[in-house]
Amino acid sequence: MDRYVESNWKTQLYTLLDALPSDRVISYGGLARQLDGVNARMVARAMANLPQGTTLPWHRVIRSDGQLADHAGAAEQRARLLADGILLQGNRVPKRYFL
Repeated sequence: MDRYVESNWKTQLYTLLDALPSDRVISYGGLARQLDGVNARMVARAMANLPQGTTLPWHRVIRSDGQLADHAGAAEQRARLLADGILLQGNRVPKRYFL
């Protein structure tokens, strides 16, 4: 993938992420389906490489089964989801919160 194409889909990804309602979540695959030639793993890698302190709501992107991903920011993700009013069932976001 050339640098321009990579940059273009990431810009589109960040725009989609920024527009995500505060009371909803989306899966990595859900975002990928909105971007041409992008898969869920590519979205996950892009999300993992967001700069520290970003204002994008990275915490609202979860696995398609509703589980919170197992990563270094998992505790912060959980706290941010709860602060957004998204109630968890254990380590899972109920389907009613999905876009």
